[in-house]
Amino acid sequence: MKKLFPILVLFVFLLSACGQAQPTAIVLPTAVPTQEAQVNDPGKPEGGKAGDERTSSADGMLQVYVPGGKFQMGGLDGDAQDDEKPAHPVTVGPFWMDKVEVTNAMYQLCVSAGVCNPPSEFKSESREMYFGSPDFADYPVVYVDWNDAKTYCEWAGRRLPTEAEWEFAARGNADYRRYPWGDQSPTNNLANYDYTVRDTTRVGSYPTGASPFGALDMAGNVWEWVADYYDPGYYAQAGADNPTGPNKAGVNGPRVVLRGGSWADGFKDLRVSNRGFGVAPDLTADSKSEAYAGESNPRVGFRCAETGK
Repeated sequence: MKKLFPILVLFVFLLSACGQAQPTAIVLPTAVPTQEAQVNDPGKPEGGKAGDERTSSADGMLQVYVPGGKFQMGGLDGDAQDDEKPAHPVTVGPFWMDKVEVTNAMYQLCVSAGVCNPPSEFKSESREMYFGSPDFADYPVVYVDWNDAKTYCEWAGRRLPTEAEWEFAARGNADYRRYPWGDQSPTNNLANYDYTVRDTTRVGSYPTGASPFGALDMAGNVWEWVADYYDPGYYAQAGADNPTGPNKAGVNGPRVVLRGGSWADGFKDLRVSNRGFGVAPDLTADSKSEAYAGESNPRVGFRCAETGK
């Protein structure tokens, strides 16, 4: 996709929500920051109990605590694809996971700081003005590539989650659930999917679709970049303790894992074990080439994680 590098424009974001009809969203009083970011004084110990929350002073993001543990990773149902197999036991350490996807307003803080590139497009699927519009300040940022997401998380004092962390935060280890909320098939009260809304919704709009640790929007709304490179056969050789994915050299091109499905995807893509991928920027390529730009589109965003104790 064509990558844009425009001159930075400073936007003023207001605390307002879109009047579009949608499920009742949770209250996120600090999800749209109103002050300059100060990285990173969460105000709580690094450890905690499952589902504990804290707020990052870098960007106002609510984070939920995931204590880590052992779980069964991979496809465990009849819709499992080849790249989800074999299912295998994995242990992950404790970490904090962003409760919702990074919003336009949060991402603008990093752009205004001169650290992040603006999204490659300021529109969304159906809205001509999206990034920079006060009506969509607390909607997930889109048209960001993998390097953009990685840069933002590092600026905020966090990092992209590994694929194993993402799946554990979505699935937990109490059962072998298919979706973040359990085994019930998706409905319009649980997730934004299958072109029902035909675009993104405000983060946190589906509280009944929460994961076991309280993370929201882990199914639908936007696909989410994670840290791992993508290899369809990786699970056959993956390590059992805190796996971080294959080396880039072992991948057919700079492909990176995407998780969670989007507003445009059907129920099979919303399963916690489903794996997608996108093309990461290749900064060694010609700066005017598509390979250098990588992939970004109106169906992909991200959330961050932070190692805990």
